[in-house]
Amino acid sequence: MKKLVLVLFVGLLGFSLTAQDKAAKIKFKTETVDYGEIEKGADGIRIFEFTNTGDAPLIISKVSSSCGCTIPKKPEDPILPGKTGEIQVKYDTNRVGPIRKAITVISNADTPTKVLKIKGEIKAPEGR
Repeated sequence: MKKLVLVLFVGLLGFSLTAQDKAAKIKFKTETVDYGEIEKGADGIRIFEFTNTGDAPLIISKVSSSCGCTIPKKPEDPILPGKTGEIQVKYDTNRVGPIRKAITVISNADTPTKVLKIKGEIKAPEGR
């Protein structure tokens, strides 16, 4: 009886390990977006492109910013293996000065938390 229980346990353990083999993987084209020098009031929207390089659907559950001046937007639908997606980031360009912000992406990927960065500088228009 003990051998039967042991064989069943090992079999179930092996089954649960193979069931975990498939995983989503998120690969960003770049993990930092540089706005460079832009004028106050300029277009503050930038895109982080990524690909699901895994073999299971990628689900992005949450995208948050380090401040209220940056509004990230995540894809609502799962990203299938081999497909690409994007995270849109909108920065409030009415704030003059340097940009140094982090965007945290939480997903079901093998690396569940990724931190993206935006940087740059917003200049006041000349002659004002």
